[in-house]
Amino acid sequence: MVDEWVKDLIDEVLSLSRSLKEKLGRRIKIMEVCGTHTMVISKSGIRSLFSETVELISGPGCPVCVTDQMDIDKIILYAQMDNITLCTFGDMIKVPGSLSSLEKERAKGARIEVFYSPSDALNYAKDHPDEEIVFVGIGFETTIPLLAHCILEAKRQRLQNFSLFSLHKCLPPAMKALLDDPEISLDGLILPGHVCTITGSRAFEFIADDYRIPCCVSGFEPTDVIEAIGIILAHIKREEAKVEIGYKRLVKPEGNLTAKRAIYTVFEPSDARWRGFGEIPGSGLKIKEEYRDFDAEAKFPLPEVESVPERKGCICGDIVKGKKIPTDCSLFSKVCNPKEPFGPCMVSQEGACAAYYNYGG
Repeated sequence: MVDEWVKDLIDEVLSLSRSLKEKLGRRIKIMEVCGTHTMVISKSGIRSLFSETVELISGPGCPVCVTDQMDIDKIILYAQMDNITLCTFGDMIKVPGSLSSLEKERAKGARIEVFYSPSDALNYAKDHPDEEIVFVGIGFETTIPLLAHCILEAKRQRLQNFSLFSLHKCLPPAMKALLDDPEISLDGLILPGHVCTITGSRAFEFIADDYRIPCCVSGFEPTDVIEAIGIILAHIKREEAKVEIGYKRLVKPEGNLTAKRAIYTVFEPSDARWRGFGEIPGSGLKIKEEYRDFDAEAKFPLPEVESVPERKGCICGDIVKGKKIPTDCSLFSKVCNPKEPFGPCMVSQEGACAAYYNYGG
């Protein structure tokens, strides 16, 4: 019965996509914003299933991939400080900076700990009061509430050896910057379910209102993504633009108000640099003055770091903007692979290059 339902769903969406392709005289271009969606699409064969009628391209939804090269270099500088234990998520270890990586610094003796949760880093700080712990805050709205909680908890417990290097990013301003790029042309957007769990779908309604592009918030099962594609195609057919929630089991229009309250208790909006975009106003979060004791940049000021371009030949910046796909890169699967990555899109578990390398385009 379930298999029949899936077959009927695929047939329905394929039929709709074929009729739209015939009407428009071209493939329909849909961007999946979330890196986890990119993995699901590649791993389950959805991209190839719809390849004749729908072009699915990856967007700026991988937090490691969009971290600017200059910020990667700053992370490595913290790792090189003798008095600091740098704590991070595992994806950051192999990301190449201009001259080094955390993996290379750890091999040279730097104290670098990998954790799955910021709470684990906080507990590590409590258990190691003689070490200065700097946690690298990489992520979107999904992970930011956890870091806000850690800062609040560190203050409550009067921990003096825990601080955060905040490189967090907010997706709605980046989507606006993306859609303002005259080189970008999209027919629809699959919005990130995890992020929308926190922000709510209303945070993305400007895409439908201002750019007339239909969107659907999707879950992470292959059938969720196929349903989202079908919903977007149906809106295109009706020539209407709206944001629809296909992930109703977790996403509400208003989002998670408790999580948003925690975020804006600790952080305030700031400008942030994104790989491929440059600086996007209001797309970052900095720690508020009252929590500056836990701000690594205030506690351990870094020397001036120059902005540097991506490594020669690497096109990760164009890939996170959807201007190119991984197989457009001359380095892809030749000199750049998961063991010897040239850029973050090949390193991250949510990176488009890693998805294409492991599962095909």
